[in-house]
Amino acid sequence: MDDINIAIAKSQVTEKGFLDVEIDPTLDLFHEIERLKKEKNAIILAHYYQEPDIQDVADYIGDSLGLAQQAEKTKADVIVFAGVHFMAETAKILNPNKKVVIPDLKAGCSLSDSAPAPLFKAFKDKNPNHIVISYINCSAAIKALSDIICTSSNAAYIVESVPKDQPIIFAPDKNLGSYLIKKTGREMLLWNGSCMVHEIFSREKITKLKVRHPKAKVIAHPECEQPVLDLADFIGSTTGLLKFTLQDNATEYIVATETGILHQMQKSAPHKTFIAAPPNNSCACNDCPHMKLNTLEKLYLAMEYEEPEIIMDEDVINAARKPIERMLQISKKAGL
Repeated sequence: MDDINIAIAKSQVTEKGFLDVEIDPTLDLFHEIERLKKEKNAIILAHYYQEPDIQDVADYIGDSLGLAQQAEKTKADVIVFAGVHFMAETAKILNPNKKVVIPDLKAGCSLSDSAPAPLFKAFKDKNPNHIVISYINCSAAIKALSDIICTSSNAAYIVESVPKDQPIIFAPDKNLGSYLIKKTGREMLLWNGSCMVHEIFSREKITKLKVRHPKAKVIAHPECEQPVLDLADFIGSTTGLLKFTLQDNATEYIVATETGILHQMQKSAPHKTFIAAPPNNSCACNDCPHMKLNTLEKLYLAMEYEEPEIIMDEDVINAARKPIERMLQISKKAGL
């Protein structure tokens, strides 16, 4: 995590990254969270990969594009971001005068961490004629070095919006970048980054699972490696995967992305069966350990004390806002 971009209120936030305050076990957290929303004019934005309880108290649940769009237009005074730190940073970049808090400051991202800003700047400097398109799963420092930000929902539109004779650097996800090269036909220079969750899925185990569930369709996030994508009946963002399961006629799906999305899928289509794609070992590696650092208890404390707060350097905010706003403008024009 970029310590330059995020400051911790040392008075109450422990070195663990969250408020370590004892909570009355008889407290109805759902009721208290609703009360705090009204009292503080607060909004809870949650990613699909959050635990079910957090999704159920959120005002908006979505993927990175939807969350950025909601952060841009919110009228709330306090934004409580139930996600990982780069998402909370994005909310702060779009709302520099609002208070943005996150339940656990150490809820990071392996993909974001795979692109350290100094190394990426050196990489960019070696290719000065390239425009930089960065996946939103990156630090504010990387966003500040970028020309346009994209998400998995709009990445193809963003790439295709760039003139064909303009060389492109795509960072930090090499798997999403490879998928986009194949989909758009555009050659791009890829940064060698990846998501630990989406790289762990086993083609062999998914194939065996298909034998036991012959009617099930495989749906996958484009952050997955190519051997897994080759098995997929549909490839899309988390929102895209959810929409597909609602519109498609099948009743069983093997889902190759973080397991948090299954909660919304099951709520939206209770008559259908959703099976988490298995990892290549016996651990629960298809659960993002960073996303799952946030809990309902930490969410309540973050709202009650308005800590840990995301505090960022003004120059970084100004530099990072431009490529995000460019993304939002292109997405709006494309009807996304």
